[in-house]
Amino acid sequence: MPRVPPSYTEFFYDPLTEDVEELLTRFQLTDSVRYEVFSAIWREMCFSDVFRGSNSGGDMKRFCRVALATALKYFLPPYSYQIRVGGLYLMFAFYHTQLVVPPVQIRLALRDWAPVETFLKDTKDSGHLDVIYIYQKLVNTKAFHYTAMPHFLTFNKQRKPQREPVCAEFLGRTTAVPDLLSEETLEEVTNIQSLYEKQKGATKEVSTQATMTHQGFATQLQDCMTKFVTWQQKTFSQDKDKNSDEEEEDKDSGESRAKLLSSIKQKSFRNFQLASKARRHRQAEVVDSSGSGAEQVQEATAPARSRKTPSLRARTWMSLGVTKEESTLQAWLLSAPEHSERVPVKRSQAHRP
Repeated sequence: MPRVPPSYTEFFYDPLTEDVEELLTRFQLTDSVRYEVFSAIWREMCFSDVFRGSNSGGDMKRFCRVALATALKYFLPPYSYQIRVGGLYLMFAFYHTQLVVPPVQIRLALRDWAPVETFLKDTKDSGHLDVIYIYQKLVNTKAFHYTAMPHFLTFNKQRKPQREPVCAEFLGRTTAVPDLLSEETLEEVTNIQSLYEKQKGATKEVSTQATMTHQGFATQLQDCMTKFVTWQQKTFSQDKDKNSDEEEEDKDSGESRAKLLSSIKQKSFRNFQLASKARRHRQAEVVDSSGSGAEQVQEATAPARSRKTPSLRARTWMSLGVTKEESTLQAWLLSAPEHSERVPVKRSQAHRP
């Protein structure tokens, strides 16, 4: 019997991803990073039941690997800090509620170690001790499996990791520009600009027209920063509107395609009905006649052939110079009688041996 394919993909499972995004959306609406808030939402949704229903141990182990990989996806960039904290809590919950013994470990690739260290450093600076506690709890229980690749690889079969679409609502907005151009930085730039102008005015050898900086450099930076922030807010606010517009465009394109197909069909039917009169008459004769098809073809083609070219026999008499009267002699006679009176001669049948 052929092997039955699994009901979920190798790397991610779409129904599980939808449930995880629903859980993280509720956690995002709380505007909190506390573990007690996440655990309350986990118990409210009865998320521990995702591991129930599988009979074989192999499928259960494979599903646990997929669930942990899905949680790890939201723990890594480019998601916001709160969503990454929810991904960490989700890994902790999945690891301690799975039904596989020994438990499946979380595959953490080497390329993902740098953003994890940055995340831990920011968490310590912010003072979120419960986040650090959950991470250290996973490390002490040896839940992480440090590997070279995030998924299993084989030598005999080429496997391409499935790339899940990134949820736009979970993405973290870029705060590098506001942090870089803070009020203190702009004030410092203004002071340096004024100090430079004073030093240039005190020096007589330097012309007052020569300048190495832009006038109002601090105000120009502030204007660029405000433009970027307003553009960012408009972009994130219009994502939902763009999605709805794309759905409407898809519907309109489907309707236009259906109309185009129907118009093509109608044109083809019209061309079939508007045939020439001679052709329709010939088709009617073929349908109404009672004779066989071969006889009809012979009757239709014989006059055309006779009108176009003479027969082979006529062409032969013409090439020999024989008149029409002489051609009435019996073709089987080797020689014709010399006397004028012609005696009809009957051909006798040849005796068969």
